[in-house]
Order: sequence, then structure tokens, then C-alpha cells
Amino acid sequence: MAPKNKSNGNLELRAASVQRQADETSARSAPSDEEIRRRAYEIYLERGDLPGDEIDDWLRAERELQKVALFTRDWNRVQQRAAPTPKSEIDIRPMETKGRGNQ
Repeated sequence: MAPKNKSNGNLELRAASVQRQADETSARSAPSDEEIRRRAYEIYLERGDLPGDEIDDWLRAERELQKVALFTRDWNRVQQRAAPTPKSEIDIRPMETKGRGNQ
């Protein structure tokens, strides 16, 4: 059962790491070389520390981080467009009272 717990711990660490990297890259659309290097190393560790696929790890890390950054940028853009109108600008009176108030 120990490997199961270790695996869950690794998934939690990976999720936290990807989230941290997403937060760091959300302000721009391209991840830094340092962020790619860290993610490529995580991928290398996930593969069981087997050498020989360094370029593939780098390219995968770059793609993942670019997707996260673009998604975050687009999500923020949608959230800004869908931002609620401040309550002071909303007239919530029923239609009958709106007509009477203007007379």
C-alpha cells in the first residue's frame, strides 16, 4: 500500500507544481526557460529517471506550459468581459414602479 500513497503524493506535488507554474506564466503568453526546465525535470522524474529523452521532455514541458498560459490568458479575458455590473448601476425596481417614479 505504500506505493499507492507515494503515487498520490506525487500527483499532489505535480498538481501543485503545475498550478504554481500556471500562476507564474499567467501574466504572459510564453513560459520562461527556467519554468520549462523545471517542468522538463519533473517529466523526467515521472518517467522514472531514465535518460535519453531530454529533448522530448523539454518540448512536452514547453507545450504544456504554453497551453496553460494561453488558457489562463483567455480565461481572464472572458472573466473581465463577464464581470458583473456594479450594484449601484442596476435598477431592480419592478416595471410598474419604474414608470411611476419617472412621472
